[in-house]
Amino acid sequence: MAYLASMVAIMRTSREQWIEQGLTALASGGPDAVRVEALAASLGVSKGGFYGQFADRATLLDEMLDTWERESTSDVRRRVEAQGGDARRKLRQAGALTFSTDRLLPIDLAVREWARRDTDVADRLQRVDEQRMSYLRELFTAILGDQPEEVEARSLMAFSLAIGHHFLAAGHGDQSRTDVLRRASRILESGGSAV
Repeated sequence: MAYLASMVAIMRTSREQWIEQGLTALASGGPDAVRVEALAASLGVSKGGFYGQFADRATLLDEMLDTWERESTSDVRRRVEAQGGDARRKLRQAGALTFSTDRLLPIDLAVREWARRDTDVADRLQRVDEQRMSYLRELFTAILGDQPEEVEARSLMAFSLAIGHHFLAAGHGDQSRTDVLRRASRILESGGSAV
């Protein structure tokens, strides 16, 4: 009877559940926290269920990165475009979906740390960042028109601000971080030249 219950649990634990649990572990502890035994325990199944879905841990890690890449690029873009609005609204929405959520932000930060030690992950991160920068360029071009130098500078500043502010420990005097970020975003979104 215990064997049958174990087989039912294995069959019920989908590939997507393993990937999701892996992403949760990655976000909280980096790639070393993505261990088959720990994932199985958190899912309440034996590690045999893992091997029914994946050839090995490397396959899981690769599929986790596939999921992060899709959710961080094409899924964000699809959701932003479906909601519509002008380029400024789309810019804010893309940033909120990517860097202000409890789901994608911790995964993104963990992938960035992982990429410092793994060249394959670094290549993947570069591809994701290139897609994100491309979308930023499109949106800033819609705001600023044909000003390639200004578009590139604002795209870089917006992306750097979105990622970098999470690593900044400095305070802002009487202003909150949220207020300063809103002001910085308004400056970036303004139609005038930054020079």
